[in-house]
Amino acid sequence: MRKLLVLSVLLALALSAGLVGASLAEAAKVKLGVDGGYHEQIGELVQKIAAEKGLEVELVLFQDYIMPNAALADGEIDVNSFQHLPYLQVQMKDRGYKLASIGNTVLMPMAAYSKRFKNLSELKDGATVTIPNDPTNGGRALLLLAAQGLIELDPAAGILPTVIDVTKNPHGFKFVELDAAMLPRALDDTDIAVINTNYAFEAGMVPARDGLFVESKDSPYVNIIVVREGEENRPEFKTLVEAYNNDVVRKFIDESYEGAIVPGW
Repeated sequence: MRKLLVLSVLLALALSAGLVGASLAEAAKVKLGVDGGYHEQIGELVQKIAAEKGLEVELVLFQDYIMPNAALADGEIDVNSFQHLPYLQVQMKDRGYKLASIGNTVLMPMAAYSKRFKNLSELKDGATVTIPNDPTNGGRALLLLAAQGLIELDPAAGILPTVIDVTKNPHGFKFVELDAAMLPRALDDTDIAVINTNYAFEAGMVPARDGLFVESKDSPYVNIIVVREGEENRPEFKTLVEAYNNDVVRKFIDESYEGAIVPGW
């Protein structure tokens, strides 16, 4: 009887150890949702770095900007990396997601470009300033102008200001709003245009080389790593952030994207 009891205890301990082992193995793997292009490219490098730290990262590729947050909220993936905080906040408000940022990745810096001026000091009072006409990118452009001290904005407008939120315009700028994709072609008809990097890059312009002034990495539009609310302190996520914010990743970004994409940490 005593032997049976001892065997039962040993079996229970073995099963318990097996369960703990399985739990640890599971904890050392995460599913990371990314979209195609540079997020996927950087994710592949992060995958290798994380493996060296004992974390297995499975990349899950998405083709749009809607599904990664839906999949994260539904538990189909553990974490995603494809968006900036303003976009996440809108998604959370509109769809009721309970998500949280745990770290920064990269920034596609918005910049101001001109064919008429080579230096910001040449910009004259009364200049025409063309910005995107959608709320997110238009607000982002105005925030960039404000960061340069060229205008002042109503703080109550937050990260989505519009031209009516310009409280001080000491240079008397005339604002023109156009579809973001049209802005590179508008450079012939405006003094400066504030353009998203993807559209500028398509037109052969790079922020670091061609921009009159460029967003800093402290911009609220830096891309982020997102998890479900309440899971921010999981150790595997800490390892994932360390893999992203790595000197090897920084060097890869600097050498691969020519300043069109910059490290955001």
